[in-house]
Amino acid sequence: MARDPDAIQRDIEKARESLAASLDELETKANPTRAVEAGKAGLQEKLEDPRVRYALIGVGTLAAVLVLRKLLR
Repeated sequence: MARDPDAIQRDIEKARESLAASLDELETKANPTRAVEAGKAGLQEKLEDPRVRYALIGVGTLAAVLVLRKLLR
């Protein structure tokens, strides 16, 4: 049974709007700038943890001492 051309047109418009909304959502999720910002925020949050901060300070100090020791020998 043949469908009404107006009904077909409405179905096409609904599908088009749904596809446009999906593409907009994918564009937002796949935006590289957004991914970089999320990575920066995550790293900054980890660096604010005192355990991580002091561990990095300790490793940096140890590396500096070893470099100075190597240079002064």
